[in-house]
Amino acid sequence: MSVGSGGSGAPFGPIGVMRSWLKPRQGSPDRKRRRGGSIVAWIILLLGVTYFVLPLIATLEFSLRPKPATLAYTNVLADPKFASSLLYSFTIGIITIIVSLAIIVPTAFWVRLKMPRLRPIVEFVTLMPFIIPAVILVFGIIRVYSRKPFVFTRTELGSDALLVAAYVVLSFPYMYRAVDTGLAAIDVRSLTEAAQSLGAGWTRIILRVILPNLRTALLSGAFLTLAIVVGEYTIASFLARNNQFGVYLSLLGQNKAFEPAAVSLISFGLTWLAMIVIALIGRGTRGRVTVVGAR
Repeated sequence: MSVGSGGSGAPFGPIGVMRSWLKPRQGSPDRKRRRGGSIVAWIILLLGVTYFVLPLIATLEFSLRPKPATLAYTNVLADPKFASSLLYSFTIGIITIIVSLAIIVPTAFWVRLKMPRLRPIVEFVTLMPFIIPAVILVFGIIRVYSRKPFVFTRTELGSDALLVAAYVVLSFPYMYRAVDTGLAAIDVRSLTEAAQSLGAGWTRIILRVILPNLRTALLSGAFLTLAIVVGEYTIASFLARNNQFGVYLSLLGQNKAFEPAAVSLISFGLTWLAMIVIALIGRGTRGRVTVVGAR
């Protein structure tokens, strides 16, 4: 009788013995460890969801206390300052995003392509807004740009320009990280050399080759920047930009009880709507490489 042929399912012979060794047993330490890890992961997820959802539920319950329940939301939507402040903040946010992209994208592209040794220095500079408080930044801006030869604080347009400049600085950590991560996911050098071989210049390379392949990363950075601009209070308050959304929310909280909660939930809903739009726009862009030559 052959030892290696013990039937189709019999664990005889070298192969059968190896299968019996490799097959995980019920109650093995590895299986228990995996099961314990999954339980811990579910507990952490549950705690995270609770941490984020409970404040929203409490805010919603508080905003619905007046009679009728939708009174706070009706008052907010009927307030013309709500729409004007939101529009102003979105306008400032869009301008900030455009200026930030114009600064960050060429810088990150050039550092990764030509000067990789400067990357730690650029990363340190972009992290400075985490080190310098916003109140110190705005006091420095006011002190420098409220006297000759650069008098910006005496006009509305000048104050708006200073507000955009301050927000551009605040957005550096988020925008640079998003762009640098997007550049790391593509072969920048090969794309650049291919575009140059087709006769494209540096401007066309950035606009027609690099930017299309960074769409998801740029949208992520733009969303973070917009969230910062809409919710920021300190710089806008000291620059007397009372029509900014964060300042409007603060002033509303000083005079109203339930309306600030309603405004917070509405802004939270708009934020999630923006995230959904970003996810839909960025869908299907992974792995797409576009090389366009001179025309």
